[in-house]
Amino acid sequence: MNHAQLRAFHAVAEEGGFTRAAAALNVTQPTLSGQVSALEESYGVRLFERRGRGVELTEIGRGLQEITRRLFDLEQEAEQLLSAARGLRSGRLRVGADAPYHLIPLLAAFNREYPGIKLTLSFGNSERVLQELFNRRSDVAMLPDIPADVRLHAVAFRHERIGVFVDRSHPWAGRQSVRLQELTDQRLILREPGSVTRAIFERAMAAARVRPGATLEIGSREGVREAVAAGLGVGAVFESEFGNDDRLHFLKVRDAGLEATEYAACLADRRNAPVVSAFFALLPNAA
Repeated sequence: MNHAQLRAFHAVAEEGGFTRAAAALNVTQPTLSGQVSALEESYGVRLFERRGRGVELTEIGRGLQEITRRLFDLEQEAEQLLSAARGLRSGRLRVGADAPYHLIPLLAAFNREYPGIKLTLSFGNSERVLQELFNRRSDVAMLPDIPADVRLHAVAFRHERIGVFVDRSHPWAGRQSVRLQELTDQRLILREPGSVTRAIFERAMAAARVRPGATLEIGSREGVREAVAAGLGVGAVFESEFGNDDRLHFLKVRDAGLEATEYAACLADRRNAPVVSAFFALLPNAA
C-alpha cells in the first residue's frame, strides 16, 4: 500500500477539499489529485464524490478515514516517542476547549518547556469539543464536567462556579448576588444545547422548579455577552470567564450549587503518548 497515496487521501478527507489539502501538504493540487485517483484505481473503489470545488466521502471513504486517523496518530506517536529521547524537540499538540481562559496560561507554560512542539488550538461548545477528541481531530480536550467514559483518561484540575450577569441598567446591577427563584419570569440569554454552562444552569432551575421567561438561544459566548449588554436578558457564565467588561455586572447565585469541575482529557489509548503526557504533567495538582 502506497503511504503517499494514503497521506493524500487523509488530507483531503480531513480538510474537506483538494485545495486546502494541497496547501496543508505543501504540494500542488494536480499532484494530490493524482495520488488520490491512483489509490482509487488500485483498489477499484470510489473514495470521494466530487461536488464542485468540494468533496463528500463515500461510505468506504468514511471507513478508510477512521483507519487513517488511527494510522497517522500512531505515526505521530512513534515520532514523538523517538523525539522524547531528544527532549520533545518536535511534534504537534492539538487542543480543543470550550473557552480560552484556563487553557492559554497552560499552553504558554507548555510552549516555554517545549518550544519545538507545534500547538494547534480550536474552540467550540462542550459537545463539539468532545466529539473532536473521539474523532481523533484533537489530542487533548479541556472541558467542565466531562462524563465518565472508558474511552477517556481525564484529570480534574480546578473547580468552578456559575453565576449570572446583567447589563449595567438592569435593576440587579447594584447587587452582589441573587436567589435562583428570582430568575422566575426573567428572559435568559443562553448558549445552544451542547453547552455545559447551559446544562448545569437548566438542571439547577429544574430542580428548584424555577420557570424563567423566554429563552434567547445564541450560538457563541461573544453573542451572549453582546445580547446581555444590549439589555435583552440575563446570562449565565463561569465566574472565571466573566472578564472585565464595563457594560456588564456579575452576580453570584447564593442558594444553588452551580458548580462544575474543569478537566483535561485525552483518549485512554493515547495517555502515554509523549506529547500528551507532557501536557498533563503541567496541569495544576496533576498527579
